[in-house]
Amino acid sequence: MPTDYRRPESVLVVIYSDDGRALMLRRRPPFAFWQSVTGSLLPGETHEQAARRELMEETGLESQGRLEYAGVSRQFAIDPRWRKRFAPGVVENVEFEWHYRLPAVADIALERDEHSAYRWLPIAEASEAAWSWTNRDALWNLALT
Repeated sequence: MPTDYRRPESVLVVIYSDDGRALMLRRRPPFAFWQSVTGSLLPGETHEQAARRELMEETGLESQGRLEYAGVSRQFAIDPRWRKRFAPGVVENVEFEWHYRLPAVADIALERDEHSAYRWLPIAEASEAAWSWTNRDALWNLALT
């Protein structure tokens, strides 16, 4: 039984360019789906620190754009396929939404252990492609701005 459970707090980092495209990452099987950058907070880590760490780990992006907290957090039920990563009885997660704005689309250094591909899509199409409702909402709201 695991002793190092994940915190039920995470970040969602929506990466987009000034021309209205969003970066989507394809998770590796067995749960292959499209998503923005995501990740759980480590012990003692703030959601800003987690957003910066996950951005760098999953894309290699660090200072090419501007990272900002969207001022939004969402609570959701943890997918049963991932609940064993959390302490017994933990069934919900709080996710903090961050945005990373780039002047133009960029090549990224894909984190190959987690993701198999990436693509830049118009923000509305990225919203349709996103697996999670929180990711869809974040992209949809960004498309409206």
